[in-house]
Amino acid sequence: MLFNSIEFAIFLPIVFLLYWFVFNKNLTKQNLLILLVSYVFYAWWDWRFLFLLAFSTFLDYFSGLKIEQATSQAKSKFWLIISIGINLGFLGFFKYYNFFVTEMATALENAGIHINVWTLKVILPVGISFYTFHGLSYIIDVYKKRIVAERNFVEYAVFVSYFPLLVAGPIERATHLLPQVKKPRTFDYNKAADGMRQILWGLFKKIVIADNCAIYANAIFNDSANHDGSSLFLGAIFFTFQIYGDFSGYSDIALGTSRLFGIELLRNFAFPYFSRDIAEFWRRWHISLSTWFRDYLYFPLGGSQGGMWMKVRNTFAIFLVSGFWHGANWTFIAWGFLNALYFIPLLLLNKNRNHIETISTNSFLPSFKEFFQILTTFLLTVIAWIFFRADSLTHAFSILKGIFSKSFFQIPNFLGKHDLIYLLIHCSMIGVLLVIEWLHRDKQFGLQFNATMLQSKVKRWSIYTVLVLFILLFGGKQNNFIYFQF
Repeated sequence: MLFNSIEFAIFLPIVFLLYWFVFNKNLTKQNLLILLVSYVFYAWWDWRFLFLLAFSTFLDYFSGLKIEQATSQAKSKFWLIISIGINLGFLGFFKYYNFFVTEMATALENAGIHINVWTLKVILPVGISFYTFHGLSYIIDVYKKRIVAERNFVEYAVFVSYFPLLVAGPIERATHLLPQVKKPRTFDYNKAADGMRQILWGLFKKIVIADNCAIYANAIFNDSANHDGSSLFLGAIFFTFQIYGDFSGYSDIALGTSRLFGIELLRNFAFPYFSRDIAEFWRRWHISLSTWFRDYLYFPLGGSQGGMWMKVRNTFAIFLVSGFWHGANWTFIAWGFLNALYFIPLLLLNKNRNHIETISTNSFLPSFKEFFQILTTFLLTVIAWIFFRADSLTHAFSILKGIFSKSFFQIPNFLGKHDLIYLLIHCSMIGVLLVIEWLHRDKQFGLQFNATMLQSKVKRWSIYTVLVLFILLFGGKQNNFIYFQF
């Protein structure tokens, strides 16, 4: 079920009413309801993969108990390995089988050995990368004795399959979400209103920004050979805002929806395109995944405790694995590698923790230096996104070759193929996005008002009305969320 669908617009109020007005006095029934509707939400896409979700849930629940009950370290590690192995085995089969067999066949072919390989028409289960990582973090935390194993299966199943985050995150931790699932919840009007504002902002980013940018990005990337350098650069810019509007929009809707049910999810985006260097960007982009790799890969590898060689090695490790997590294509690995290259100079100069605080906290506009830093970081990110969006490495390099050519200085030939007024309208919508998020850069999301705004009903409802009109008038064609494929 899509957040930007009529079905979800009907589904959410029904669940909300049942949750607060029918089962509000019984935590067990509330959790059972959440589990049931989460499975309905997931089954709306393909009911057959419910069995995979249920199996993964039971596997990690059972493994967590076995790890805790183990009488020796060897037995505890055995169950840890079993759980990790099966989880990654399913993830590897559905996501990477065809990639590995075709790459192996190509390598052998280059060595003069011809083999016939079987590729499979495998449908990637939506959300498998996300709920697999939920389970992995849980059993690792149990093994490391950071948490005790959960005895209540329903509560654990809600943690894994909670519908707002089930298919595209954020990637939650048992230490953060499970205590909220186990604790009685009471309705909080202010939190619910804040959640509705975040849902509205997420819908604006998805429907108005992402879905319209997708039209232009797809037109340029899918016909890149016939576009000049300036048009290719525009295509990269459009994709940069498409993926941000799409994924951060999903996260806003997820966090806002969860707030309606009295549960706070981990923040996933913190206005990343206002970052002053690439290290700050990665502290602000897909935060739940970045911190997951930090805690469960970077730190176990030694983190920053060793010499510079270890720091560099570990940095490349998390970026390359992060790239591969996104999909079975060399373009994602190249994207991760390029981001690691961006990061390394900051690491070598010990400047990777320079920008922790919110930018321009004491001024309305950034300084010239800050503006230059933001622009430089943004352009580096745009180049990296080309690899993320391209069909292949050859495709990505051909686009870069076109951008870094004399045709970059020509009037984009792309403009002659589209309604210029329509294009300008949607560029102005990107401007609205940037202005609102800049004004609220010290908040959790773009539409989180301060006390003054909350007291002004006229101002608030004027903004709501304008955003709803933008969605109705300028909303693009309904598309799946990009991260459904990951």
